[in-house]
Formats: sequence, structure tokens, C-alpha cells
Amino acid sequence: METVIDIRGLTKTYGTVRALDGLTLSIPRGGVYGILGPNGAGKSTLFRTLLGLIRPTEGEATVMGGRIGDPASMRRMGSMIETPRFPPFMTARQVLEWLARAHGGVTSAEIDNWLQRVGLTEAANRRVKGFSVGMLQRLGVAAALMTKPDLVILDEPTSGMDPPGIQEMRALIRSLADHDGVTVILASHQLQEVQRVCDRVAIFNKGKVITEGKVSDLTASGERLRLSVTPLAKALSVLGDRATLDGDVVVAAVPRAEAAAAIKALVESGVDIEEARWIGADLEDVFMSETGWTGVQEQNRAG
Repeated sequence: METVIDIRGLTKTYGTVRALDGLTLSIPRGGVYGILGPNGAGKSTLFRTLLGLIRPTEGEATVMGGRIGDPASMRRMGSMIETPRFPPFMTARQVLEWLARAHGGVTSAEIDNWLQRVGLTEAANRRVKGFSVGMLQRLGVAAALMTKPDLVILDEPTSGMDPPGIQEMRALIRSLADHDGVTVILASHQLQEVQRVCDRVAIFNKGKVITEGKVSDLTASGERLRLSVTPLAKALSVLGDRATLDGDVVVAAVPRAEAAAAIKALVESGVDIEEARWIGADLEDVFMSETGWTGVQEQNRAG
């Protein structure tokens, strides 16, 4: 598997605080890769380190085949870390033209294309001073992409957006991966959006990766058997600590290989089964289980 980022033992300390704690992670080329974690998990520190904005205390990493800070590798990257800030007196188009002069090789037609792709065509000649947070996010994404990078890091790109805007950004991110061949690294607290758009995810906690894999594999691991049965008490007794009551149905943590035996045991015990179907865990379930995080309302806040 070809990688775009390879991290080995990366550590960053601030006094007694270990923002990154011996982090080891390989991110494959292609697709959309999610970086998840509660506030303070080390996501932003990792991104700033990979971009050469801060130096690691220990460890090493390669990005696009080069060491951190290598100019040739950095030119192949784009990024938007947290809410971007631009000169307030400039229009959206002027911001991109200004940045294009710094990078070189970006035409006016390409600037128009990116304004259109992020949904800012109608606001192209408006001063950014009056932009909402969501509009600034869109402009930041356009700035990150207009140099045609092979790899782009997007930190909370849907922050401040309404539902239609979130949907548009999701479509853009998938299009970048599927049609433009860009590897997208995405950090977000919008776990449902991450599940819809990402191919793989790594879940961080306290500066370490605690689980990593394909989204489909991680959610399948939490598969459970949903049973509409009577009597409920009898079914719970037969299934034991593998089962819980969810309203008027029983949900059992039973592996597929053991499902037939469990259903047979219920029937033989006099339990009537009206329906039995599999339900999968979503990414929120996996996240909560892996991090032990109970601050559910925090998921919609930027970290």
C-alpha cells in the first residue's frame, strides 16, 4: 500500500503536556482519510507538525516522500487549519489572486473554477469582511485547492455551514478524491458526515491512535442482532449479558456465526420471534466506545 504520510514515534511536548505521545500512523494514497478525536486529542498539533509549522520533540515523519518541511513535498500539499483569516478589505476573488501570485502558476480561469466549486461565484466580488464563518471556510478550501495539490489537509471544513452547505462540501470532498485524484485528510466533529465521506479513519485520544481502519470494518465490528420477541423477560434470560432492552425490542451482541444457535435457543425456550435483523454500529458508537467520551454535545464544537 503506497502511503502519502508515514509517521513513526512522533512526540510533541509543551512542558509536562504531551500533545503527541509516540504517535505512529501510515496514511495511504487516495481517498478520504478521517482524523477523529475529542478536543485536546492532538489532531491540530499533528497537522501543524506535518505542515512544518511546529517542530516535533521526538520522532519523525515523511510527507509525500519527503521529510517534514521539504520544499518539494510542501509544494504538493494544500491545507486549511481552523477558520481561515484574510485581509478584510479584499474580495474573495482578490484573496485568491493575491495568494496565486505568491504560489505562481494559477490562472484567472482556474480561480473562477474554484470559486464555482466551493459555491462562491455569486460572492466572488464581495469583501470578505462581511463573510459568514461558513463562507470563510469555503474560501479557505478554495485557497487550499487552487494550486492542484496531490494531498490536502482540511480541519473542520464544514464549521459554520448550514445543512445544504455541509452537503455541498461533502460532495466536493468526495469529488476531489474520486475525480481529481487528491488524497484528502479530514478532521471533523461531524461524525455522521465523516462516516458518509471517509474511506478510512483514525481515532485519536491523548496524543495516540487508539483505533484505525476502514469505516465499513469499524462499524461492522459493532453489529448487533435486533429481535422483536415475546416475552421479553424470557428472551433476556436466555441471552444473558449479551442482550439489552431497547424500548420493546431486544438488542443482542451476538456474532453472526452464533446467531442461528441463539435463535434456536430462544425458540426452544418458548420465545416467539416476530422479527430478527442485523443493525450496524455507526461511527459515533465506535468513537464513544473507543474514547470513553461522554460529552456527546461536544461533537458539534470545533476542537
